[in-house]
Amino acid sequence: MLSAWRQRMAERLRQLARPRAPEPLPVAIGRRRVYVLPTRFGLFFAVLLLAMLLGALNYNNNPALLLALLLGATAMASMIVAHLQLSGLQVQALSAEPVPAGQAIVLHLALSAADPRPRRGLRVETGPAHAYLPAWRDSTVAILELPTQRRGWLPRQRIRLSSTQPLGLALAWAWVWPDSALLVYPAAEPQGPPLPSGQGQAERSRLSPAGEDVHHLRGYRAGDPRRAIAWKPSARRDTLLVREYEQPLGQDIVLDWASLSSLPYEKRIARLAHWVELAERESRSYRLTLPAQPPLGPSLGAAHRHACLRALALLPQAEAE
Repeated sequence: MLSAWRQRMAERLRQLARPRAPEPLPVAIGRRRVYVLPTRFGLFFAVLLLAMLLGALNYNNNPALLLALLLGATAMASMIVAHLQLSGLQVQALSAEPVPAGQAIVLHLALSAADPRPRRGLRVETGPAHAYLPAWRDSTVAILELPTQRRGWLPRQRIRLSSTQPLGLALAWAWVWPDSALLVYPAAEPQGPPLPSGQGQAERSRLSPAGEDVHHLRGYRAGDPRRAIAWKPSARRDTLLVREYEQPLGQDIVLDWASLSSLPYEKRIARLAHWVELAERESRSYRLTLPAQPPLGPSLGAAHRHACLRALALLPQAEAE
């Protein structure tokens, strides 16, 4: 019961804290965005100081009174230092490479300081992910691994920066709410079937020293195999010439949404994601066709893979079956 009440109060305080909406990066953390409260140890220390003050006043013990006042001043100074650990920080950028749903997405949060003061004991948290930065001065990068569950855009989450340095008596914290969009790819079907047969309309080919048909002759370059040298044409032209062969690659592969009508909605997406990854591994040119979207490709490579997986990730979520 008490823990549920504390969670509700923490959520209300979080909603009242700055910022109250996503904001573009970079963001500077000013003194008005830093909040400070005593820790549990700080509360115990305050009770202990109060007992010392009462005892010193009751017995008119000046040395004990002086000690209690010095310890109180130290506690106040530690709260100021904890505030200064965060004041002046700048959150420069947030980046992450897309990953399939179910894998942890690795967030890189770039931090810098507006002044050369050393920063110690900084803790960076978002959801269940956290990172601890022991000591740094000018700039650093916090790396957090955030679990993912569903494809599509990852919900924008607040990031909390906090510190209890130098004595652990006070907790200083500030919130950052980046508006950076992070994408989660659909999870590929495990142990999926092989690629469908090529359905393109034209044969494709590429130049390869292991091909079958001679495409043209070109000048010799260092590293060319000796068996590729055309000796007779080289003798006629008094220079080394090399045969460039042509190797057929077959027809383009068409990954068609409509051809998987027998599968449930999300399994269609998983099957197409599996085929995209398989086509990339086998270096096969492919085209992806999705409902209400223009075809993607035919093409091959990292940019085409990202475009296809992004289109699959952003398909509407399936209704609960």
